[in-house]
Amino acid sequence: MKLQFLLVVALVALLVADVSAAEKVRKHKKGRKHRLSTTTTEQPAEAVVAAQAEQDVMTILAEDEKEEEKEASEQKAEEDVKMNEIVPHDPCQEKYCGAGKVCQVSASGEPECVCIPSCPIEVDPRRKVCSNHNETWGSDCEIYQMRCMCDHGSEMCKGEKYKHVHIEYYGVCREMRECSEEDMSDFPRRMRDWLFNVMRDLADRDELSPYFLKLEREAETNLTRRWTNAAIWKWCDLDGHPADRSVSRHELFPIRAPLMALEHCIAPFLNKCDADDDHLITLKEWGKCLELDEEDIEEKCDEVRGEEE
Repeated sequence: MKLQFLLVVALVALLVADVSAAEKVRKHKKGRKHRLSTTTTEQPAEAVVAAQAEQDVMTILAEDEKEEEKEASEQKAEEDVKMNEIVPHDPCQEKYCGAGKVCQVSASGEPECVCIPSCPIEVDPRRKVCSNHNETWGSDCEIYQMRCMCDHGSEMCKGEKYKHVHIEYYGVCREMRECSEEDMSDFPRRMRDWLFNVMRDLADRDELSPYFLKLEREAETNLTRRWTNAAIWKWCDLDGHPADRSVSRHELFPIRAPLMALEHCIAPFLNKCDADDDHLITLKEWGKCLELDEEDIEEKCDEVRGEEE
């Protein structure tokens, strides 16, 4: 807007200059005497035009400033209103729903977990997953959704066995090398070493909680606690939602999936840990699988849970 005003001033100045130049040519032709008398009468007119143009510009600039002040005031008022608005509380904000479920508000205003209505269509083949039934699914979401539907008795459930369907590993299903008895007999030791190495790596990256970091430091200085503390850390880490002192097949996914391509014995090993085949691995079963002292691992895990609470 101000740029337009400056252009107006420039145009007015040019017009005044043109009038003055034309008048001087005319005066030169009529002679010196006549030119002097004419100049005394025309100069005041030019001054009036220039003064009036300047006054008009100043008036417009003043009006523009008032308009800008008005807009700024209105904008500030809108911001004040937004800041004073009360944001409604979302009942689902603090509601935890497991995989394959979403939170929705019921008719009574209470948050509740329901099966996710639809899963995104994945086009990347790397998003495919292989289930414990050796079936390839389009995504992990589809497996979680199916298990939720079967748990809730939905007619969309494909069968009773899918109540406990879980992911074995990412990618399409493939034929896995059979785990021999010799490999299985040595697997608990390899598993304990792997758990400790992962725990130490997380400690070096400062990604362990203070409680688990304390266990890692103890394992570094006391070799008799090396494997036990690593097993306790992973156990408490897996038993998260809910913390019910048992780990489901689904909760074992962070261990099973990344090792399937490297350790062909991981699946039969974890299946063996579930001695009573109830799809839950208790702390006692976990320690027995890893060939650890049951009393040590039980007592220490209680200490960790007590400190976290």
